[in-house]
Amino acid sequence: MKKIFPALFIFFGTFLFSQNVSFETILNDKISIRAIELYDNKVWYTGTDSKFGFVDLKNPKNQKQIKLAEKKLQFRTLAQNKDAFYAINIESPAHFFRIDKKDHSVLDIYTDTLKTAFYDALIFVNDEHGVTFSDPAKDLNLKLSFIMPKLNSVLDFNILTKREGFNSIKLNQGEAAFAASNTNIAHHGTNIWIATGGKSSRIIKIDYTTLKSNIYKTPFVQGESSQGIYSIDFYNEKFGIAVGGDYTKQEANINNIATTNDGGKTWQIQASGKNAGYMTCVKIKPNSKGKEMIAVGDQHISYSSDFGKTWKKISDEKGFYVCKWIDKSTVVFAGKDKISLIKLKF
Repeated sequence: MKKIFPALFIFFGTFLFSQNVSFETILNDKISIRAIELYDNKVWYTGTDSKFGFVDLKNPKNQKQIKLAEKKLQFRTLAQNKDAFYAINIESPAHFFRIDKKDHSVLDIYTDTLKTAFYDALIFVNDEHGVTFSDPAKDLNLKLSFIMPKLNSVLDFNILTKREGFNSIKLNQGEAAFAASNTNIAHHGTNIWIATGGKSSRIIKIDYTTLKSNIYKTPFVQGESSQGIYSIDFYNEKFGIAVGGDYTKQEANINNIATTNDGGKTWQIQASGKNAGYMTCVKIKPNSKGKEMIAVGDQHISYSSDFGKTWKKISDEKGFYVCKWIDKSTVVFAGKDKISLIKLKF
């Protein structure tokens, strides 16, 4: 009998939260979406079958979709500066595409022909520099690249570090990153953070103005190729959140959430054994001082209102991989065959 009450509490807690969440699906298509951007009151996306497009948030019937390539490429990255969107397909050869914001013209600005090329995430730190990284080659050096929009070119980090006298970033055997939601990379100020997983799950911190880097261990679940950090977000240069787990054991919830208060040097496990399991994306609510955040996994959507210390499952909706806050009460989610808006009433 004693075990019934905690179970009932969890059930009714989830039930009450679910009553304060409403869904509106604004795109249905045969596509897997793992990267989205917001611009001009539209949600822009890349996905499978070389698909790129947008849905108008105010008028969802206003939609457009184009193919970035004749081949059926798979995209898990998308980023933007003031003039264009950029996307990279995950298979080798990896093509770097530029999509003009005005006329949606597509330009292939660079091709990585290495057989090991597999680009996990892409962001723009400012209008002049985009940053992306690929799984390492046999030498285990992290393949970090900078997109230079003005020149429509790409600079290799390893070449830069050798030229400037810095050491390349060496990963451990069996350590890589997950192309799950384009969010295992984050930036704030001049800092870039990259999260890894697999045999080791660590945080790589780089100052992109000096190219100096540090690698920090984490207490995250790790050791197997499917384990580790899948997504990170930073509210400022000090406070950040990391989520993940094991995609082969979606219900596993031990050591799969952690926070930092010192810019990634040290991490504290949160809600171990007391969360809904594997998560692919986490986003801190803007203007919440880091207090509120939402996370999504293949099997659930969860919410925290205390800096990631405790979590409530607010939906059992399945098939979402990535999310972004639109405003203080609206979040856009994308994933398998759909994009949806979720209104939070709490």
